[in-house]
Amino acid sequence: MKALVVPLDGFTGALLAGPAVRAVATRAHPVTVLCGPGGAPAARLLPHVDDVVVWEPPEGGRADDDDPLVRRADDDDPLVRRLRAEAYDVALVFAPDGHSPRPTEQLLLRARVNRVAACGEAGARAVLGTAAALGFRPRPGDDGRLRVVPPPDTAQLTGAGPYVVVHPGSGPPGHAWDPDRCAEAVAALADAGHRVVVTGGEEETVLTRRVSGDIAVDLGGRTDPRRFAGVLRAADVVVTGAPGPAHLAAATGTPVVSLVPPGAPRRPDGVPSVLLAPDDCTARDVAGAVHRLLDERT
Repeated sequence: MKALVVPLDGFTGALLAGPAVRAVATRAHPVTVLCGPGGAPAARLLPHVDDVVVWEPPEGGRADDDDPLVRRADDDDPLVRRLRAEAYDVALVFAPDGHSPRPTEQLLLRARVNRVAACGEAGARAVLGTAAALGFRPRPGDDGRLRVVPPPDTAQLTGAGPYVVVHPGSGPPGHAWDPDRCAEAVAALADAGHRVVVTGGEEETVLTRRVSGDIAVDLGGRTDPRRFAGVLRAADVVVTGAPGPAHLAAATGTPVVSLVPPGAPRRPDGVPSVLLAPDDCTARDVAGAVHRLLDERT
């Protein structure tokens, strides 16, 4: 049985689809993840993924990295032709909260996928429920938590000894924390005796340099997704306002301090976490939350 898993919410959505991928892999092979460019790096980190198909709309088409499949497609659409040629037996579609999976579901049916199940709610329970509706259940002992394949050792990047990660990148609108306040949190953590590692993508090197100052290890632009997962796995706690890194930290088993506005998406699954509102919290609040999570681990 050939299966497709189709997360429509970028990096975070691909991570959240991981428990369903593992369930599907109990009865299907190969298991292919179909996603946009934003989700592909996370999809490649998931256990039991045999292939990742990255779909970018043709020129003039929709160019939303998070949701490139939600658009009208006809029989001549390259994606439709490719999926027909692959002859998939079953597909599971996971849309972000508040978004309809129906357009993508219709695209897959047009591509002659035999069975399609769709879910318009993210989260491990929702995706596992959708998989179960098609007869795919987790292996015995699989607790349904987020997981990634074992990442590499990254001590050559972070240096020796325990550390706290601060990831100042904002992710979705409204999740940004003022860079100066973030730098204050780095200083507060250092004053409390923590070694701090600041992470960020290639486009965030100015931000990570500003937040790190001369206090923290600056890894801005120095990690690909697998090495980033390794840095998060080895951390004592991760502090971030971006859902993708927060859920990736959870997938590696690391506690998270999430700086999220009221009404934002759920806290990371399966690990201890503290939620703080970025508009209201102070550097002292962040340091206190880190200490609370460290106390829970001891």
